[in-house]
Parts: sequence; structure tokens; C-alpha cells
Amino acid sequence: MDRICVVGGRPLNGTIRISGAKNAALPLMIASVLTDEALTLENLPRLADVSSLVRILGNHGVDYSIQGKRAGEEAVTGQTVHLQAGHIVDTTAPYELVSTMRASFWVVAPLLARMGEARVSLPGGCAIGTRPVDLLITALERLGAKVDIEAGYVVAKAPSGGLKGAEIDFSKVTVGGTHTALMAAVLADGTSVIHNAAREPEVVDLAACLTKMGARIKGAGTATIEIEGVAKLNGTRHAVLPDRIETGTYAMAVAMTGGDVLLQGARPELLQGALDTLQAAGATVTTTEEGLRVARNGAGITAVDVTTEPFPGFPTDLQAQFMALMTKARGTSRITETIFENRFMHVQELARLGAHIRLDGDAAIVDGVETLKGAPVMATDLRASVSLVIAALAAEGETIVNRVYHLDRGFEQLERKLSQCGASIERLSTGH
Repeated sequence: MDRICVVGGRPLNGTIRISGAKNAALPLMIASVLTDEALTLENLPRLADVSSLVRILGNHGVDYSIQGKRAGEEAVTGQTVHLQAGHIVDTTAPYELVSTMRASFWVVAPLLARMGEARVSLPGGCAIGTRPVDLLITALERLGAKVDIEAGYVVAKAPSGGLKGAEIDFSKVTVGGTHTALMAAVLADGTSVIHNAAREPEVVDLAACLTKMGARIKGAGTATIEIEGVAKLNGTRHAVLPDRIETGTYAMAVAMTGGDVLLQGARPELLQGALDTLQAAGATVTTTEEGLRVARNGAGITAVDVTTEPFPGFPTDLQAQFMALMTKARGTSRITETIFENRFMHVQELARLGAHIRLDGDAAIVDGVETLKGAPVMATDLRASVSLVIAALAAEGETIVNRVYHLDRGFEQLERKLSQCGASIERLSTGH
């Protein structure tokens, strides 16, 4: 199992190209099931989750190629991909595939909308909380589907005339639920309105792509989305938006280590809440024609309180990284997590590096320390693992981060991007 070795104490200077957003790429890939024509996605990141979803979609009959060449099941080797669901050969998504990635559960919506039926495994447990699918199922039922749970599978059937437009009122903001409702409603008969919809940029990106495919959608990016169903969607070409979580992660790494880095292709409006917080902590963030420039002088960083919120607030997916930054801040910060329960598993691992953190319910209180010391640590999930890398970049001596397969799910070429900016970081492959 691969590990990453980091020797801390070096500021970051240079340029990092921001990859396409994982959280946008996955629903966009799933949307290919809605049409028998080709969907071409540009700026798709090379990630383990993307490769896993390729296998899942292939199980349903989706053909997949990179710039016209057939791709195997190995890691993605290009950034422009072609997906074509000419013939859906199977409407079942089995447990052994869905269990590798929760987002793959969303195939239930396009399968149901296009084929009138879907049998999709429940995703199972998750390291950062239960993330129930109840809201997603309720949305499908509002559109007229009959949904049963049978032996760990969600079995959904559309009425004989197909799904029907309806009012969908989410009891709480849900990105997955909004994705699901959108993909089901675009082929429903009549008009659907999603109330309390997620406003995340990834939802807006999916709606933009669906609109290019012929869907009629108004209000994406607001709390109310209206969809007028159409009989058929066409193929299109769409570029995945830049990854705001990757942007925020590298911005915090620069704030942690010092230096000056251009985040090429970053779009500040996608994470303004996090950037405001970062500037309050003492980093300098400047918008340029090429992206975002993040710098920190030798003055150090200041403790700032933060609460995670749905967009446009501070993202839960940057909470662990910000906590790593706060471990060396002057003063005490309070970080409150309101989105996911059990999302503080990185606390004990940060403590192994010398961080002073105590938990108080849904909050972590971080007393900044002057020095972190390298140590062996264990990644517990995707965002937690990269928080350990950020802390290691500023720690004295060598840190070994174990279980880095978590990182490969969401960060494209992390070691290369950081080492090009002066970090001492390398992957240690231990074989099988």
C-alpha cells in the first residue's frame, strides 16, 4: 500500500494548475445515461473515483473513450472523454460496484427516467457519517416512481406513462438529492419545481450541461429550480468547472508554509467564503487573469473561527484543511462542523504531529502551537488525508502519511503539483 513521505519546512513558490472538479465530474458522467448520443467532457480529472465510475457506467452499457481511443479499466490517461449510452444493457447497479463510491448511487435517476426502472444497491456505510439516501428516494417518489427496498437494493419503477413533473421540497439542503431530482425531472412529463435546492457550483455545472443537452432548466444556483420536462435529450460537449476544493486546499497549503503560488485556472467566485476566511487568517489572495495568486509573508497566521455551511458558506470539504492551518495560528480558533457528523477523525492524527485540539460536540477548539513535528500518521478519508499533508508541509522533520489511496480519489497528481513548487514530497510504493 502506497505511502507519502513529506519533509516539512519549505515554502511553496510557483504555479499549480487546478484540475476539473471531482464533485462536478461525477454527476456529469452519470448524466450520459440520459441520452443515446455522445457526451464529451473536457477537463475531466485523472482520479480513482473517475476510473471507478467508468467501470460502473460500463456495466450499464456506456461506451467510453479518450480522444477517440478506447480506454481500459486503468486510471484515466487523458482529460477529454467521450461517453455514449447508445444501449442500456443492464438497469442494475450491483453492490460490489456501488460500494466503491457513494456518488454512483445517483445512476438511479437517469436509469429510472430513461428506462422506467432501476435497481441500485444502497451505498452502505461511510467514514464521515451516514449520508442517508432518504431524501433522494423521496424526490423520485414525488415524480411518481414506486420505490421499494429489497435485500439492500433500491428498486424503483416509473408509472406506465413515465415520470411526472411535481413539486419537490427538500427538508434540508442536499447536493446529492438536487443532482438526483434534476436528472430525473429533465425527462419527466410536465413541470417540476425543486424547493430548498442546493446552490453549489457543481449543481449549476450539471444544470448547464443538461441545458446544452436540450433540457429546460431555470433557477440553477438559487434555492428554487424549475424544470420543464422534455421527451429526449441529445449529446453535447461540456468542460468541467475547476475544482474549488482543490483550489482551497492548495491556497491553505501556501498559507501554512509561506511563499507565493499562482493557482492557474482557479475561479474565486466558486469559493469566496473560504477565501475571505483565509485572508482574515493573514494570507494575501489576489485575482489575476490566469487565476488566483496566494501568498503569505513571514508574519505568520492568525486564529479565525469558522462554521461549515452549504454554498456560498465555508465548505465542509475544506474543514479538515483549515483545521490543519489553524494548528500553527496565533491564538485559539473554533471550527464548527454542521454538515456531516463524525467528520473530525483527522483530529487525533494531527495531534500526533503536535497539534493541540479538543472536541466540544460539533466543534473543534484549536490552540495554535509554534512547532509541529513530523511523525507517522494515518489517513481516514479524502479530505482528512490532505489535511495531514498540509500539516506535514509545515512540520519539522519527516512525516509518513499512510493509506494515501484516499488522496487518489480526489487529488490529481498531488505530489507532482506540490514538488514543482518546492515541497519535499514523494510517494513510497510498497507493492502488494
